[in-house]
Amino acid sequence: MAFESGSISFRLFYLTQQYDSSLLEEFAKRIAVPLEQLDRHPITGWVSGRHLLDREITDEKCVVGPYLHVQQFKAEKKIPASLFKAYVHLEEDIELRARQLEFLPRKAKAEVKARVTEMLLPRMPPTLTGIPLVVDFRNDLAIAGAMSDNQIDAFVMGFKETANSTPILLTAESAALKRKQINANDLTPFHFSPDEALEPPQETTLGMDFLTWLWYIWEKEGAVHHLPDGREFGIMLEGPVTFFREGQGAHEVALRKGLPLNSREAGTALACGKKLKRVKFTLAVGEDVYAATMDADFAIRSLKLPKGEQDTPQGKFEERMLFIETFWTAWLALYDRFLDARISPDVWPKTLKKMRTWIAEFDDKQAQAYAE
Repeated sequence: MAFESGSISFRLFYLTQQYDSSLLEEFAKRIAVPLEQLDRHPITGWVSGRHLLDREITDEKCVVGPYLHVQQFKAEKKIPASLFKAYVHLEEDIELRARQLEFLPRKAKAEVKARVTEMLLPRMPPTLTGIPLVVDFRNDLAIAGAMSDNQIDAFVMGFKETANSTPILLTAESAALKRKQINANDLTPFHFSPDEALEPPQETTLGMDFLTWLWYIWEKEGAVHHLPDGREFGIMLEGPVTFFREGQGAHEVALRKGLPLNSREAGTALACGKKLKRVKFTLAVGEDVYAATMDADFAIRSLKLPKGEQDTPQGKFEERMLFIETFWTAWLALYDRFLDARISPDVWPKTLKKMRTWIAEFDDKQAQAYAE
């Protein structure tokens, strides 16, 4: 039960229409069929958020306060690759002896593979997977544990078929358009490097621009910021980190162990025009501490939440969802500040100049320390 305990990884999706708890009826209509009906074709559908074999999608089990909690279920039979390969070789040897040949023709090999599949697949145990989903009615958001491109595509398709609307993945670009009416394609690409001869990137990289700007803000302006409700929060960035830039040479550089953000390699990456693509982000709101790995595409990985005070399952779940809301609200509040600076004709040129000076001093300082 991904959202109910432990660290969690998820993506946020904007909902294009408002829903309430009556949406549960649509999920119940598309409940997964019983596992006993699984044959060679996969089973897909929805189950409750409790576990993958709970097919009771009811208000009592799936609606907690302003949240609907279900899972996108998939069951299929798979033949392990090593087992399949071994049986294919075994059957091919038998076929070669029977035909008195040294090599099997391509058609015969295809027939062997089909025969092995037909023999083994019914005997395989089911493989169960699920994408946990929370629909946040208050904020018109879907929070889904869909991290890979394939999972995102499967979730979007399943939600559209169920709720009759297409959720929009929250990325740096979609958030800029939704929150500030900024089209990333209208922005001029740039780099942060002090090397004026360096070519700018071909396309705008809003997410990496934001992460790199956030690093600069944290180091130069302190770590105290404010949530929309007025609460103060602090931030910290640390490794492991990943830098990225399209072009010649190494496109991606990952730095781990030690203090990578203070390393000479980090300064060199910045000077070469690379930008932060992934970083560990720590958030402190009062005594509550959150930590996650943040990607430039706004994927939230391995988020650790504060220890709550609630005792009941429903209370714990709702408390954790409020913690999650605090985290993404703080993240987007920082992003709003970046966007305001990014589109300001007065603020952004000054910010860019300061950041390039910071990178030049950063690289020189680390090179000097390395020489000593």
